[in-house]
Amino acid sequence: MKTLRIGSGAGYSGDRIEPAVELAEHGDLDYLVFECLAERTIALAQQARISDPQGGYDPLLSERMRRVLPFVGRQTARRRLRVITNMGAANPVSAALEVRRIASELGLSLNVVAVVGDDVLSVLQPDHVLDNGQTVGSLGERLISANAYLGVDGIIDALHAEADVVITGRVADPSLFLAPQMFEFGWTADDWLRLGRGTLVGHLLECAGQVSGGYFADPGFKDVDDLARLGFPLAEIDADGEAVITKVAGSGGRVSRATCTEQLIYEVHDPAAYLTPDVTADFSQVGFVEEGVDRVRAQGANGRARPEQLKVSVGYLDGWIGEGQMSYGGPGAVARAQLARDVVLKRLELMGVKMQDLRAELIGMDSLHGPRSSVEPWEVRLRVAARCEDRGDAVRVGNEVETLYTNGPSGGGGASKSVRQVVAVASLLLPRDAVSPRIEA
Repeated sequence: MKTLRIGSGAGYSGDRIEPAVELAEHGDLDYLVFECLAERTIALAQQARISDPQGGYDPLLSERMRRVLPFVGRQTARRRLRVITNMGAANPVSAALEVRRIASELGLSLNVVAVVGDDVLSVLQPDHVLDNGQTVGSLGERLISANAYLGVDGIIDALHAEADVVITGRVADPSLFLAPQMFEFGWTADDWLRLGRGTLVGHLLECAGQVSGGYFADPGFKDVDDLARLGFPLAEIDADGEAVITKVAGSGGRVSRATCTEQLIYEVHDPAAYLTPDVTADFSQVGFVEEGVDRVRAQGANGRARPEQLKVSVGYLDGWIGEGQMSYGGPGAVARAQLARDVVLKRLELMGVKMQDLRAELIGMDSLHGPRSSVEPWEVRLRVAARCEDRGDAVRVGNEVETLYTNGPSGGGGASKSVRQVVAVASLLLPRDAVSPRIEA
């Protein structure tokens, strides 16, 4: 029986590159998938594309491709490595051009195909209501992006077009992994059982190192070996969608029943109805069996008919965040930091700074859990941050923290300040027939 091998090369935009190279070189893979697109990431990418019409794709695209393309397209007795990624972000076409340029520099002849159609900004109507209660029309010129979550369709079309590298924009995370399974095994679009199983594979792999021990380790309770050389996961999948999760032999990390279970429940609200563009997956009966060291079989997933609507992430500008920080150390550090906080808050009030949200906290004392009694630390860091409609008000927040150098309690140091524009994200649903994925070779 044919076994498909799919590796996860990234779990977010800024992820490490070395584990992906390790998978490409030593993983004996059919597919290497880079999942790099969070909801807010694509809104930021759309903002970048406004400044540079040729930009808007993942900033690490070039470096990642330069490192792994030498392994792509090579034929072995059993396998030919292909790459699938959503690093196209807001501009898959330009991303594909960049990958072709790098391939040419490396002397490689590769077929690079872009999947487009997720940008639905022109489809939105002013009376469409977002999940935060606002209408699209109320956002006015603050509206910057609207991207629908595509499923497998465009990726499968690209694979049929003999793509060595498939570059997408907004595609549902598990769909990036489900598409090659459907393509290789010939699963139909209504084979809900196998699509549910294939979606489980995608969900387990989509965050890369999380399922192989990253964001899992807790010394003395959940120990993970060689975390500095964490190996990213791969799945061995059969034609029925049954899969074993593992990693490259000798790499750091750990694949166990516990790591897989923690990843299973990640971002899952209803285990019996995990909604994707391709299937309503049912993970409620999923179980894991350890078949050996770093080898875990995933079983029990199911599925039923896919939703009739697609989720759309809408990005819009929502003011500014101004922030300032200052450190205090030694005897009386907490009392001096508390005084500094009081001074800053009073100054912001005296100047009439308009703020929608405000945080004033002592990192190391009350920033996570609020006031609590404890042994007084020898060092704390004051952080004051506020969200403001006006950029000028946001600037004043950081400035007032910085002025503590000469106008506040003694012993302050290491001041920093920043101002950044807020790119907020909300969601709505669109009918499936309003979205048209297609490929551009």
